[in-house]
Amino acid sequence: MPATATKFNIKPLSDKVVIEIENDSEQSPGGIYIPDTAREKPQRGKVVAVGPGKQLENGKREEMSVKAGDIVLFQKYGGTDLKYGEVEYKILSERDILGVLES
Repeated sequence: MPATATKFNIKPLSDKVVIEIENDSEQSPGGIYIPDTAREKPQRGKVVAVGPGKQLENGKREEMSVKAGDIVLFQKYGGTDLKYGEVEYKILSERDILGVLES
């Protein structure tokens, strides 16, 4: 697990995922600085921790389709925002992840 996830020792439950949000540039291509209130919410980040998976009726757990280190796209307003120090995180359900970016 990356060092960023262990700083505040959070362990997601069930099908929850902790994502470190990639911040957009504070400056436009034309050189104008954009205040936080005018910037769009980020929709991309790095998975830093995943839960064990959703528990099924038969007692088994559904396997998670993402893992720590994946770069993902997620729904703009889904999940819960969390800030620890200068780093922004989002905790959301796996179903709120739209896709994994592959290099």
